[in-house]
Amino acid sequence: MAFQVNTVKYSGKINVIPVGAQKINLGGQTAFPFYDFEGAFPNKPKLALQIWDIDPGEAYSAPLAKAFAGVMGDPGAWAKKAVEYGADIVCLVLKSSDPNDQNTGPDEAIAATQKVLDAVDVPVIVFGVDNKDKDIDTLSAVCEKFAGKNLIIGPITDKNYKRIGAQALAYGHTVIARSPIDVNLAKQLNVLLMDLGIQPDKIIIDPNTGGLGYGMEYCYSVMERLQAAALLQADDKLQQPIINMLGEEIWKTKEANTPAEANPTLGDQNSRGVLMEVTEAISLLAAGTSLLVLSHPESLKLIRYYIDLWTDGGQASGEGILKVVTV
Repeated sequence: MAFQVNTVKYSGKINVIPVGAQKINLGGQTAFPFYDFEGAFPNKPKLALQIWDIDPGEAYSAPLAKAFAGVMGDPGAWAKKAVEYGADIVCLVLKSSDPNDQNTGPDEAIAATQKVLDAVDVPVIVFGVDNKDKDIDTLSAVCEKFAGKNLIIGPITDKNYKRIGAQALAYGHTVIARSPIDVNLAKQLNVLLMDLGIQPDKIIIDPNTGGLGYGMEYCYSVMERLQAAALLQADDKLQQPIINMLGEEIWKTKEANTPAEANPTLGDQNSRGVLMEVTEAISLLAAGTSLLVLSHPESLKLIRYYIDLWTDGGQASGEGILKVVTV
């Protein structure tokens, strides 16, 4: 008697969300991650690289500064470099708008976004600083100025969704719905956005990713529950692709930023930070993410290699990994 794998029948699926004017699709899967013997995965997980609208200076980790030397401070050049490194999507963070930094306004946000759109032909995320009043000012202006460009706008929270969500709806953009690592709060925010008139094919769930450790573990568990509700229970308020903004969380840790000479037992700083980012990314892929926002281009390269092996098959080669970990 031939061996048969027990399979699960899923009553739901993840919605397909076309992002950017280029209409790159996120989501669409009909089974749990990697369970391609139970369902379909029409769209590979996408990989984004994060850039800032200003030069990070000493705020940026040395390995990241090395990877983007010569382009930081120019959002257009930085975005172009990110695409040359293989990014499917560029994530522009409006760091200068932070009230605790330069406190720039809508005009500067629009100018930075324009530079990125002029430089690249990939979908663009425009991300605020998670400050209610400042994000309402900058992101609302960006939504209006770039009507019809189908930007990915975030973070949308329960505190700003009425203003920014309404602007995104009016001008044809996709929103990133961020809630604090909780299934019920994620659903509640989606309900609020849908009640506002935003369609399911315009909402991406952001479960608020933490770094390696407790933060990642909590996020992973919530993502599993989100996927179970969407696929097994067919909860139409949670059938959205998931985005994880993990890069910045990894590269702001002490472990990623400590030079090898300061603590030799940690090993090479360049490869250490990359492998920390890759380790979390692979875990989040297993939990069901559709879009990873990374910081280091070598992390993107290795994660892409992993995704292609999963979806296309083939044999893993240690040579490619060694090239990455000896950056």
